[in-house]
Parts: sequence; C-alpha cells; structure tokens
Amino acid sequence: MSRETARTDDAQEPAFRLYSYEKRSTPGAGPEHHPVVVVGAGPVGLATALDLARRGTPVLVLDAGTGPGQGSRAICFSQRTLQIAQRLGAGDAMLKKGVVWNTGRVFHGPDRIFKFNLQPEEGHRHPAFINLQQPYFEKFLVEAIRRAQKEGAPVEIRGGNRVTGISVQKDGVSLGVDTPDGAYDLRADWCLACDGARSALREMTGQSFEGRVFEDNFLIADVRMKADFPTERWFWFEPPFKDAGQSALLHKQPDDIWRIDFQLGRDIDRDAELDPARVRARVDAMLGEGAEYELVWTSVYRFQCRRMHTFRQGRVLFAGDAAHQVSPFGARGANSGVQDAENLAWKLDLVVRGQAPENLLDSYCAEREHGADENILNSTRSTDFLTPKTRMSRVFRDAVLELARAHSFARPLVNSGRLSVPCVYDGLALNGSDALNGPARTRPGAPCPDAPLREGFLLDRLSVGFTLLAINTPPPDPGDGAGVDVGTLVLNTQTDDPSGALRTRYLGEAEQAIYLIRPDQHVTARWPAVQTADIAAALRRATGREK
Repeated sequence: MSRETARTDDAQEPAFRLYSYEKRSTPGAGPEHHPVVVVGAGPVGLATALDLARRGTPVLVLDAGTGPGQGSRAICFSQRTLQIAQRLGAGDAMLKKGVVWNTGRVFHGPDRIFKFNLQPEEGHRHPAFINLQQPYFEKFLVEAIRRAQKEGAPVEIRGGNRVTGISVQKDGVSLGVDTPDGAYDLRADWCLACDGARSALREMTGQSFEGRVFEDNFLIADVRMKADFPTERWFWFEPPFKDAGQSALLHKQPDDIWRIDFQLGRDIDRDAELDPARVRARVDAMLGEGAEYELVWTSVYRFQCRRMHTFRQGRVLFAGDAAHQVSPFGARGANSGVQDAENLAWKLDLVVRGQAPENLLDSYCAEREHGADENILNSTRSTDFLTPKTRMSRVFRDAVLELARAHSFARPLVNSGRLSVPCVYDGLALNGSDALNGPARTRPGAPCPDAPLREGFLLDRLSVGFTLLAINTPPPDPGDGAGVDVGTLVLNTQTDDPSGALRTRYLGEAEQAIYLIRPDQHVTARWPAVQTADIAAALRRATGREK
C-alpha cells in the first residue's frame, strides 16, 4: 500500500521498546560472518528468524528501529497465522490479547444485506480471525524469541542497525550496516529481505514490482471508545453516513480501539483529509452526535496489487511486503507474509544443514509466488467490486447487492474483501502421491486442518521435521528418512477422536490412511497403505532431490 500517516495528539497507541541499539563489530577484525541475516523486524522477519532459530540454524536480525513502528497497521490475523504462531510459542499470548471474531455483516446503505460466519464448523483450537494491533503481534514474537534464546536458540536481534549497502556473490552476501556509532560490514551465507513495502534491499538489488496501483484513496481512523457494537466485521456499500464515500468498514481491536475505514475516492487533498477536524467530522457522522472517542492514529492509502517477478536473487530471498503487496481489505498482507515465513524457514534450515540441495529454495519462490498471485487476484477482484470502473460494472455490482438481500445464491458474489485463507500448493513440484480417496481439504499441497484429540490438538503433536501420520493402521517403516528427520504419529479414530473431526477431515470414506506431512504442516503425500520405498521417494521429492 502507498500511505501517508498522521499521529494524533489525543491518545497514544501501544508502544514497546523491544530491542535496543546494538553493535557487535570489532574494529580491524574484518566483516562478521553469519549463516543467515534477516533484514527487518516486522512480523515476517521475526517469524522467520524465530522458526529458523528453533530449528537450530543461527540467525541475526537487523532492524533500523528499536521496536514496532507507529500505528496499528495490520490488525486481522487468520486462523492459519495463529496456528503458525502457536508452533512458534507465541499463539497463546496473541489469542489472549486479541479480539476473537468469526462473523461479519454486510450492509447496503442503511440496510443489512446478510450476515456470514467464517467458522461454522466446530472442533478448532483457534478462531477464524483475531483482531490484534501489529505492535502487539511483534511484541509477542520478540518475547517468544527471548524465551527461545534462554533455551539456547541461536538468534540475535540488533536494533538501530540500518542496512545501507548490499553485494550479492555466488556463495554469499556482503552487507554494509550503519549505526549511531558508525558503520560496519557483515558477511552472510544467506540474506532474507523482510524489510517491508518500501524495501531498501529490493531497491539496492535493482528489483521492481509488477502489477496495478489503484487510484482510489482510503482513510483509516483508529479511535478509542467504549461501544456496545458486537465483535464482528461490519462493512457498508454506499454507507448512509455523511461524507463516508462509497464504502466503510468497522472493526474492534484490543484496548477499546476501533478501526474505521472510509473510501474517499480518487481526487483528494491528502493533507486536508488527515486534518484531525476533518477526520472527526467523518467519524462523528458515522457514530452519531455526542459519541465520545479519541483519535489514536490516521492514515490515507491507496490499494496496490503488485509483486516482484521472482522472490529470489541468488543468496537473497524476499518475503512479506518486500516481495508482494495487496489491498488491506481481505487481511491478505501480513497473513500471506507469515505463510512466506513458515514456507521459507524449514527449507533454508535444511539447505544450511546440507540436508537438501540449494534448489529446494526455488520451490519457496514457486509456492509463494503462486500464493502471491492468488492473493493479488482476489484482492484485485475485491477492489474492482468496491470501486466499479465502468457503468456496466456498477450496474452488475448494484444488482448483486440487491439480489443478496433475499437470495442466498447471490451472497457469494458480494465482494467486500475476500478474507485470507491458507494457500494450497496444487500441482507444484514438491507434492507426492495422492493414492487415498480422501477429503479434498487434506490433499497433497494443502495445509493440515487441526482436529481435537483425546489428548490435545493434532497440530501440536506433529514433528518439527517431517511427520508420518498413521490413522487406523500400523505405521510403516520410514527407513532412513531419505536423510531428513521424520517423526511418526499413530492415531486411532475410535480412541483418539472423540469429536469425529479427525475422521471427517483426514479419512472421509476411507477406513485408514498414511499421511506424509511437511515441516510447515502442509500435506506432501497420502496413501491407504504404503511401502518404505514410496515414503523415501516422497521425501526426496519434498526436499528437492527428485523431480
């Protein structure tokens, strides 16, 4: 997103000093060397670093600041992001602090068109979404990193360290770093660019974005107030409040903060729109005369649906907003970035350890570029529905809204921002055999859905490495794991599946199954029964050693 922000004087958003300025270089000692350097301590950089360190790969995080930036920024975190955070040791804190929501309402003018439920199915540890200000998200990841450090995880965060130069060689990356005490040099085997939408590393390596920039402008206003609105996502097409524009959105955050979005149109004076008096006039019209609130943070932005041509430049890999950008309606930005992190960390760990060839990282590009294209497609469609560009597209949009009032078949056509769902890597190179006539939701390439077990939840019991999940059948011999760690989990639906969710989600009509699950909890292959040689072949494929 392209945005301008304004900090108001009425209130302060959450602020944390999470890491201090540090400089570790020794004059005259030559460049420091690190296996992995992560540039950027936002959600994506922190999640990637934490995942790598928990697997035992040493990682250094560099950030120009000393804590989260201003403003709530990303606020909607999906079930899949919470599952990843749970695995990294930060999920409980996020769930405790966040505002849980599963339902939303869509309005046209003053009338409610319909209400939807994003999680009608029982038997999940995490809700469809929580709302949580990005500074809190980062705070809980840093706290998880501090705990991991005490347990021996090889990770370090250096604040006040701005990367000012980069040189990419065949066998590594050289970085120039500036600090308040002067400059120093680093040498890394691998560099991960997680430095956001205005990525300095993307610019330094001569890369650019490809895609669309939309001309409509949107205003974010975070306000602190006591309100009895339900904890839901409320979205208006052609809202009835004065000066609200073509659409409006209302969301609750922790600490009695509410996120309000107004669609302003194309030709605006951004400075005028960020004037607190002007913002208050819009908010007053929405909330009603006499409403009491404080402005916390405001921002004007435009939708951008763009990505880099490729997320890898030799030994530099790009992730999150540094690699791709989408509109905020749909919560696809930070959530897709965290999926980048979980996809990249296990692959880079195996490469650094020598347990997989370097070309495994090409599958990171293939899978997450696929994910970015999926997000950009959905985000572009949402934007086109929100802001019709032609007379006929507006006629279609308005007809869909009118039909949706009374007819359920039209409601899936209403697009107020298709909300983030985890990416399925259908048809991509790491997927193995699908010999099981099982549910489509657990096909190869799909993320594993969670399920409550007699003891805990399924995702908590998967291995850090690969997992061979045997359901209602003795586990096969995984052999030597084709050179990688493979754990075994044996479950029986009669004794371990009190809710029936495991059977429904993993067996369907089948009586038994063997699943091979990747370290990022995506399905690699599945069979009703399998031999050791077939497991080895699937593992070679999943680690980039067999096409």
